Amino acid sequence: MSLRMPAAERREQLLSVALDVFAGEGYHQTSMNQIAEAAGITKPVLYQHFVSKRELYLALIEEAGERLLRIITAPSITETSGRRRVELGFLAYFQWVCDDHDSFQLLFGGGLRRDAEFSEAAGKFQSRVADAIEPLITADIDTEHRRTLAHAIVGLAEGVSRRLIRLGNDFDPELIARQVSELAWAGLRAAQRPL
Repeated sequence: MSLRMPAAERREQLLSVALDVFAGEGYHQTSMNQIAEAAGITKPVLYQHFVSKRELYLALIEEAGERLLRIITAPSITETSGRRRVELGFLAYFQWVCDDHDSFQLLFGGGLRRDAEFSEAAGKFQSRVADAIEPLITADIDTEHRRTLAHAIVGLAEGVSRRLIRLGNDFDPELIARQVSELAWAGLRAAQRPL
């Protein structure tokens, strides 16, 4: 039996444990019993925090998405300009993927597409990431063009991350960020209003 802890702290612990269990077993194969056991609590305690496995999984998506947004909108990134902002943004993102590939899989994994509610929850954060990137694009282009480029940057980072995870967990986030930011920066510099 684990020690009693404050509700907010217990919730964070349960989210962390659940992420590990879901990452190892998958959503459908994971039971609330497994999560409670891995957390060292009883199933009734788990249900005090999350009324269902579905609610717990949605909370994980929310937590991962909010963490990603905090990382890519950190003042150390958004308060710089130009090429350095692009480099720092990609570095923060790829460091997150490297450190927390389970959260990346939760937000961008293909398995979400089989469940409309999970897909919609993850898609909301993918759009919010693009929303956060859009105002950082300083090219002299119209809003819709800027929005398209923001989504392209999200897709670029996602595609590279899927490849890195498929190849294994060991990669250098700084090297990858430098390589990808070179491509993104060249594209952003070339963006201009149609004549």
